[in-house]
Amino acid sequence: MDVLIPVERDETYTAYSQADVLQTLVPLVEGLMDDHLRKRKLWFPNDFLPADEQMDEDQVANAARIRERARSLPDAVRAAVALNLLTEEGLPHFHRVISSALGEDNPWGAWNLLWTGEEERHGAVIHDYVRDTRLFKMREIEMMQYSYLHAGFRPKWESDPYLLFVYTTLQERATQYSHRGTGRVAGDDEPTLKGILSAIAADEAKHYRFYRGVFKGILECDADRALVAALAIMPSLEMPGSSIPHYFEMAEVTRRIGIYSAWDYKEIVEEATNFWGIADLDGLSPEGRQAQEKIMAIPARLQRVAERTERRNQPKTFAFDFTYGREFTLQ
Repeated sequence: MDVLIPVERDETYTAYSQADVLQTLVPLVEGLMDDHLRKRKLWFPNDFLPADEQMDEDQVANAARIRERARSLPDAVRAAVALNLLTEEGLPHFHRVISSALGEDNPWGAWNLLWTGEEERHGAVIHDYVRDTRLFKMREIEMMQYSYLHAGFRPKWESDPYLLFVYTTLQERATQYSHRGTGRVAGDDEPTLKGILSAIAADEAKHYRFYRGVFKGILECDADRALVAALAIMPSLEMPGSSIPHYFEMAEVTRRIGIYSAWDYKEIVEEATNFWGIADLDGLSPEGRQAQEKIMAIPARLQRVAERTERRNQPKTFAFDFTYGREFTLQ
């Protein structure tokens, strides 16, 4: 893969080169957006959970059935749903960061608006579901949401477009895994929730393909600096919402019930690395080669982390205020 824009080693290079690369990639962005829109199936929360002033008997009866089925959801699954909801509610942070990094009055800004409009439905439909089914002690959830938004969000990638696109690629895929996995464990008890989370996961997969395609374009233009950026993000992905109260306890629940773990992240890293063709890049600077070698070693390290976690795993008891402090124990 040839590098289209030569690397120059001076203090002004980074900011200038990134702006230049982004401008070069405008046709790619426009093409990816067009492809996204052609394949998109736009849905809305009311498609899953009708809440109209006038509803027929079947709709009213189905709403009652959904609420009844939701009562059977185990508290471990409820904790996973809470984590998915609260993470999605952080959308204002992400819109701001992307807008600040990429601007507004350009194709990048057009994508951000499109992406934000699609993502907004995710938090909305999960919020509608948990409220309609009385799944939680809602004020506790609302306080957690407020705390997350009030805490702000200052990720290390917010001012660097290269870091941003690596992060969003991996994060969108991980979020897809989380929604899909939560729907899977809930499916037998509550197929409506599974359908909602499956629709969200399908959106996340499409967003993932956009960000993954953009970063591939960045690699083709500026491989050395792109690899350095990838190395800064890929070893350990900090998922959005880590400032949410009880975030790490909820994440531990999702690991223990088989929704998302280090094994999944290893798979995500390998998939992205293969798509980007990182192992086959040549003509790199010494810095680029070093980053390439370290990136290719990440999956082996993640495997060791996953194996060590499994070896050390012991039963643990959890309790959350949003499920009224009921205790449950997981292996």
